[in-house]
Amino acid sequence: MRGQERKGDGSGLADTISCPYEKKSMLEKNIDLHGSVPDKHAVALLLIDVINDFDFPEADRLLEYARPMAQKLLGLKQRAQKAGVPVIYVNDNFGRWKSDFRRTVDHCLMQGRGHDVVKLLRPEESDYFVLKPKHSGFFSTTLETLLRYLKTQTLILTGIAGNFCVLFTANDAYMRDFNLFVPSDCTVSNTKKENNSALRLMKKFLKADTRSSSRIMFRDSKDKPQQRSRSRRNRTRSKVSIR
Repeated sequence: MRGQERKGDGSGLADTISCPYEKKSMLEKNIDLHGSVPDKHAVALLLIDVINDFDFPEADRLLEYARPMAQKLLGLKQRAQKAGVPVIYVNDNFGRWKSDFRRTVDHCLMQGRGHDVVKLLRPEESDYFVLKPKHSGFFSTTLETLLRYLKTQTLILTGIAGNFCVLFTANDAYMRDFNLFVPSDCTVSNTKKENNSALRLMKKFLKADTRSSSRIMFRDSKDKPQQRSRSRRNRTRSKVSIR
């Protein structure tokens, strides 16, 4: 076989087959998932279950909190986009295993009780999306692969509900050694008490920063060229800072 060397003991049987080429990691072999992930950023903004039909008990109560939250989240998303930070929608598939994300968006816009929230936070062409079957954005999804190709180290988790899907996603992200931000005004639960309890838990045990979205500032690495070499100056990696 070309590129391989057989080693034997003279008996005519090959004892081992060795390859002279150095084994490469998945990222080295395929640096951008065939062009599907052209970005490289240390930070990513995740919008969890914001594309939602709110077709469940107590949805009206949740919508009371989701509507003002959506305004705050829109502002955070717009600032992230301006800084070149990738935006990833991590969304429930509502048990519709044959549906794609576009159909999910259309369903929530046309039939959902929270169509105003969906209209406000509707994804754009530049956004990424991951459909999830359970609470965590990492469980049986491509999220971890996407983040690995983005070379992301810090996640900003937002969305619905703070005490379920956001919490479960934060837990799995923490176990994968991501730095976490969970802005307190960009996630909601059925009650303020439940949401505050989830935020306290994520702050204490998952080391999440839960300051409000207005205190999350995005800085492009090109903002400080005097501290960068020419090769690094041309990169568009963004950072998060707290003021």
